[in-house]
Amino acid sequence: MTKKFPLHPKNPERICWGCDRYCPADSMACGNGADRTAHPVELFGDDWADWGQDFLQSEADAEKRS
Repeated sequence: MTKKFPLHPKNPERICWGCDRYCPADSMACGNGADRTAHPVELFGDDWADWGQDFLQSEADAEKRS
């Protein structure tokens, strides 16, 4: 079973988000390269999970009209 992915973790810079292990940034076990994988909130900002929601809503509205 996979872990639930946190939308807004407290300290995302302390963890590697590259797999389901969520290893500490200084002790990665998966061998996911030389650097840790950043959390989307670090790359795209606090509203990263809302991106594309307006598209999904417009698609649902279009299907209702059809």
